[in-house]
Parts: sequence; structure tokens; C-alpha cells
Amino acid sequence: MKRPTIADIARAAGVSKGTVSFALNGRPGVSERTRDRILAIARDMGWQPSSVARALSGGRAGVLGLVVDRPARTLGVEPFFMQLISGIEGELAANDVALLLQVTEDQAAQTATYRRWWSERRVDGIFLVDLRVDDERVALVAELGIPAIVVGGPRGLAGLPGVWNDEAAGIREVVEYLVALGHRRIARVAGLPELWHTVVRGEAFERAARALGASVATEVTDYTGDAGARATRRLLAAAEPPTAIIYDNDVMAIAGLSVAAEMGVPVPSRLSVVAWDDSVLCGLVRPRLTAVSVDIHAYGVRVARLLLDLVAGRPVESACNATPTLNPRESTAPVA
Repeated sequence: MKRPTIADIARAAGVSKGTVSFALNGRPGVSERTRDRILAIARDMGWQPSSVARALSGGRAGVLGLVVDRPARTLGVEPFFMQLISGIEGELAANDVALLLQVTEDQAAQTATYRRWWSERRVDGIFLVDLRVDDERVALVAELGIPAIVVGGPRGLAGLPGVWNDEAAGIREVVEYLVALGHRRIARVAGLPELWHTVVRGEAFERAARALGASVATEVTDYTGDAGARATRRLLAAAEPPTAIIYDNDVMAIAGLSVAAEMGVPVPSRLSVVAWDDSVLCGLVRPRLTAVSVDIHAYGVRVARLLLDLVAGRPVESACNATPTLNPRESTAPVA
């Protein structure tokens, strides 16, 4: 059904469009009787104000934007983003603010989206996720003057406010735990190498392993189950395969479990497996996955509150959100 306009309401009420505009926006110059009649007609017609028109008239759009630069087919099975978006959406809805989500598959499309949103006043601010090394979006956001909160950090923020989890502390705890179980050949199936949090985890992983006398191997992937499976096959087919593998998300860890079974490598008696993010999936597989846990939903709530504060002109400071914790389960065991 066609969305009703101010012109439609004016025709139904038998008044000018200016009178309707004054009535709908609470401006003087319209009698209370006429105003009430116009508002009743507008309600009956299902009229809603245009966020673009409201923004151009000097008000806020009542919308915050999030662009995710991942293939749409993989985003739907990525527990991290689903939980993060759930936390953001819940907090925004409680404040009568909408979330505008756009999925792109390259940075050019992402930056074009930011420019279009801001030029059309579609959003009041944005959440910037998947912070990259030498991220061009940071300079663009500063140039356009868009209020933004970076979901990530502390490196690469370049003056933008950000919230992050202590990735280095989380990976150190995992390495220390595995070494205490007797593992000396530890591998990591990492995510996208251009992301800052991948770099931070990688540096901390290698430092901790060296300090504890363990050898390391790293396979780079795109976070998908297929890529995680391929990386696991390469690692387990090596002349000296690892006795433990850390995966950068739980989707890849579950794929790794399947590959280990396929190759006749029992978990955990010959291979220990650790997942990141600890979604509900980790408890549904057998053996249940040892996992690094962060309350991602609460993380989403926190960044949403900060962006709402920033848009409202309240002071916002960068901060660490939480230190991930290790939850040992049946997928890890001492070296046989």
C-alpha cells in the first residue's frame, strides 16, 4: 500500500499542506480543533514522519547505522555478530531508536554507504566494526564528522572512541592452560589477517608460546567453516601435527572437530580443541568445546549506550569492555 503523504492528509482534511505540516509538527498558527482533526486523519491513514525529511528539517533521524563487510551467506551463521546485533538492537529499541543494517562485501561499497547515509541524513551515528590495520574508514568518518563508536581497539582507533575486549589476555590464558596440560605443539586457526584483533591475538599467541617453550603454527582463514576445515586438514597432515588447536571462532572449531574425526584423530585424547566466543553451539557438539567466553550481547548493549551518549553530545571515553575467560570442557585434555 502506498505510504500516505502530507498532500494526502491535506486533501482528506480539506486544508493546505502548510496547515497539515504545522499541525503535525506542533507549530502555532493552527486552531486546536483543526489540529486534532488533522492528527486523527493522519492516524487513520497510518501516516509516519519521514526520517530523511525530519533530519533535513534540523531534527535527528532516530536511526544508528551498522555496516558489516562480510558475505551475507556467512553472516547468518556467525554467532558473534548475531549476539552483538541483538545487544545493540535491544538497547536502541528501548530508547526508541532504530538500527539500519547494511551488509557489503568490499570496503569501497562500505565507504560509499557511509557517505550516502550521512549526505541523506539517514543516520545520526554509526557503529564501526572489524577495525582494520590502516583502516581508511577512520579518516573518512573524521572527515565527514559522523559520530562513531569503534567496536574494537585499542590499536588503530586514531582518535575515535572505541570499546574492546582484552584479546591478548584471553589468548595468553589459553596458551598457559594448554602448556599446563603438556602441549608443546600448538596451532591457531586465525581469522582475517588485516583485522586489528587478529593481529593482537597473533602477537600475544606467539609471545606466550615462546615464553613457555611451545612451538606454534598459524593458518589464516576467513572465519567460515569451510576455511576452518581446510586449515585443520593441513595442520593434521603435517609431519609433526599439533596436539592442540585454537580456533578464532566456534564455527571453525566445530568444523575442525569434524575434520579430526574424518582423519581418525580422536578429540581430546590426541588433539585438544579450543574455540573463541563460546556461543550456544559449543555446548551442543560432542565433545563439548572448551571455549574462550565473553558476553557479546552485553558488549552490544554497552556500545549502543555509548553511541547514544555521543549523539546526544555527552562525553564518551574509550575503554576495555571485558577480559575473556576460559571455560574448560571435554574437548581438551592432558597430552597422552
